[in-house]
Amino acid sequence: MSELGGLQIGSMRTRCSEAEWRARVDLAACYRLVELYGMSDMMANHISARVPEEPDAFLINAYGMLYEEITASSLIKVDHDGKILGTPDFGQLQYGINQAGYVIHSAVHAARPEVACVIHVHTAATMAVSVLECGLLPITQTAMRFLKIGHHDYRGVVLNLEEQDSLVRDLGSGEALILRNHGALVVGHSIGEAFNWTHRLELACRAQLTAMACGAKFVDVPQSILEETWSNYQPQTRRAYGVMEWPALRRKLDRIDRSYKD
Repeated sequence: MSELGGLQIGSMRTRCSEAEWRARVDLAACYRLVELYGMSDMMANHISARVPEEPDAFLINAYGMLYEEITASSLIKVDHDGKILGTPDFGQLQYGINQAGYVIHSAVHAARPEVACVIHVHTAATMAVSVLECGLLPITQTAMRFLKIGHHDYRGVVLNLEEQDSLVRDLGSGEALILRNHGALVVGHSIGEAFNWTHRLELACRAQLTAMACGAKFVDVPQSILEETWSNYQPQTRRAYGVMEWPALRRKLDRIDRSYKD
């Protein structure tokens, strides 16, 4: 039993496989890190992770908890059709999942079986870039990682299942999507990789906004160099992101607060 400021949640460890428990701990860590790095929006966003050995199920946050409160046991397991497969006892609060979160995350998990983690953010930087007609510009090396980033036009709060097809189409086989007038969506083959891509996208957006605020002309980079740089960040040319970074980030969290593992 873990207690978070009066919210008592029983452990889910004996109610799931070891593989699922490891995914729960990593996902809870991701929530805490997104908060730690200033990329959360209270309880408005979502991070999901596919359940190992259960291809049609994923874990997602309970709607009503802050990212800093998320633990391995507080996560809810849901299938692609929205059926709750596993949830802790939240007592009188009776937390469930957010509809918009389900629509977005279930669409990606169903369409991209290789994706282990989906992160959706509303940071000030990604929202600001999402309203710019130019979108994300490849003006820094970090931004060049996203040279072929997709864009999805705004259609209101994502509550309608009919939007899933266009969302998946605009994401394509890429790792990130700018949601126009909204924010960003990032995917990864692992939770650590998805966090790495999200952190880098945030840095790229912040750098662009800072440069644009100066009102000076940007230095042009030849298209051939942009393509070569983008290629250098692809799976066939380098190690997967998060392999080295994730254990270090977990150690960072352990030094701060180990309760995410509960």
